[in-house]
Amino acid sequence: MENVKDLSPLAAYVEYCKRGSLAYQFCPDDGTAVFYPRVINPVSGSPNLEWRVSKGLGTVYASTFVHKRGEEPYNVSIIEVDEGYRMMSRVEETAPDKVKIGMRVRVRMNREDENRPYPVFVPMETSDEQS
Repeated sequence: MENVKDLSPLAAYVEYCKRGSLAYQFCPDDGTAVFYPRVINPVSGSPNLEWRVSKGLGTVYASTFVHKRGEEPYNVSIIEVDEGYRMMSRVEETAPDKVKIGMRVRVRMNREDENRPYPVFVPMETSDEQS
């Protein structure tokens, strides 16, 4: 399998998604998580970024839902991932108007396009939140 260090940041991120992992970059120089994949840390300017794999848990930070004529509504959410970064995604397996700020979610890879899977989130079960 191809080594992600030899890939562009975006290609490395997609490769992690293909493996079923939500990856992000971490800057050991200032201890911050960096997401969306980049060549340098946008805050410090450091090129010293390493890949880490998220546990895939987070909290809905913001959410809205979109209505397109002739289609079912869907939500667009900003997820605050537990490792310290935010990302835009969707919360699936629940009605768009039931997605609430503060809802705990976990990642699931959407594989509609096997060449370019992408992370979406699903609500955590009550029993998962207690563990």
